[in-house]
Amino acid sequence: MENPHEQVHNALLSRIINNMENLNNSVIDVNKLLQEVNKNNLKTELLGQMWENFVRNSDYKLESTGQKK
Repeated sequence: MENPHEQVHNALLSRIINNMENLNNSVIDVNKLLQEVNKNNLKTELLGQMWENFVRNSDYKLESTGQKK
């Protein structure tokens, strides 16, 4: 006769393992999506840096020519 506690224990372990596998797959999917988001944000980040440089250079040029209000 099998031990009923062992059966419950094995069933719980099986559920835990299955849930951990599902969690692991979900984390992998989220990481892939975050990599894609980061890749897509690179152009926006570059544009922001370019705009900051433009504003800084424009301010400098306007100040040096006395045209800044």
